[in-house]
Amino acid sequence: MNGLLHYVLSKVAREGDLHVTDHKGVTRVYGDGTGEPVHVRFTTAAVERAVVSNPELKLGEAYMDGTFVVEKGSIYDFLDIVLRRDDPTHLPWWIIAERVYRYLTRRVRQFNPIGRAKDNVAHHYDLDGRMYDLFLDSDRQYSCAYFESPTATLEQAQLAKKRHLAAKMQIEKGQRVLDIGSGWGGLGLYIAETHPVSVVGVTLSEEQHALSRSRAEKMEMDNCVDFRLQDYRTLDGKFDRIVSVGMFEHVGVGHYQEYFEKVRDLLTDDGIMVLHSIGRFGPPGETNSWIQKYIFPGGYIPSLSEVLPVIEKTGLFVTDIEILRLHYAETLKEWRRRFLANCEKAAGLYDERFCRMWEFYLAGSEISFRNQGMMNFQIQLSRKLETVPLTRGYIGNAEAALRKRDGALIPRKEAAE
Repeated sequence: MNGLLHYVLSKVAREGDLHVTDHKGVTRVYGDGTGEPVHVRFTTAAVERAVVSNPELKLGEAYMDGTFVVEKGSIYDFLDIVLRRDDPTHLPWWIIAERVYRYLTRRVRQFNPIGRAKDNVAHHYDLDGRMYDLFLDSDRQYSCAYFESPTATLEQAQLAKKRHLAAKMQIEKGQRVLDIGSGWGGLGLYIAETHPVSVVGVTLSEEQHALSRSRAEKMEMDNCVDFRLQDYRTLDGKFDRIVSVGMFEHVGVGHYQEYFEKVRDLLTDDGIMVLHSIGRFGPPGETNSWIQKYIFPGGYIPSLSEVLPVIEKTGLFVTDIEILRLHYAETLKEWRRRFLANCEKAAGLYDERFCRMWEFYLAGSEISFRNQGMMNFQIQLSRKLETVPLTRGYIGNAEAALRKRDGALIPRKEAAE
């Protein structure tokens, strides 16, 4: 076996039962022998060298191309073994050096001006909409769900997420609500269904925009919900409430001040904003190179230490922060289960390579929340210190009131039409 490959595997696979066969047919075993055995195979010497030199990029590519094959277990099981410890100090020096270089140059890849931001969004969100129906809930919520109980279904957990966000916004009759990064429209429609308000939703995805408008028209809500194909930076006017879910990851660290200054300018004096984003428990980092290239170009997951100082500079008050620890891991687990159950349909829309790419993305993302220090945060912001009640009891009270009205919203079949 390639000596460097053996060295790397011996460093990262300290637990589990991993059997690795090289291109010559030689098998070595790594880990402590616990758990179900996982067998993988490299088909060529070239792919062995590539994965050793740059595993964060080349492993995913090899799995997509079929030159790295999982013969027993799944790619999730393999990643669970080699990524089980969130400790970079045990990595070989050249892998650490690559990470340092990427961190020092990250602002170049995260440069997302108007125009380029739309292209980056199109790369991921303008895929065939039928593909998303293969694994998302019927409301097409493509962000972390909120599991109020271990037995909650994905549909129930996604509805709970919308309810939780709406409760934190303290929405009142007649207000104007803005949804930055409105996706396929589910949250904006939910807010308008449960509150007598007007909603503006903005997205850069043409596919999402078209479906959002279609849904609003079918539900006869286009008079109170206005979905726009527009960059949030070009918005004018004032909004009493602003919400943003799963969009901040596409902003880029160099644009954080621009983002929060725009939020401040769009909020009324007594306005409230709730930001829901993936975050890091640890210090600032850089986007995985495979994710950057194939899934989310221009994307970045921030640490709170990068976000809060920028908010402070804008004059906005942070009035509440909540950390959702394993909710996204459970969401991704269910997405992965549904996607794998529909893999043949996905291959019919694209091809087998695409299916392996998507499986690798979902598996690696789930592992990052279980083992690699990723989480979700919800930050509530206001322009005035006294806008939000003194204690958090209002959130539970608002959720209880909304819960009584939510039964009829499961499932949201119109979302998949």
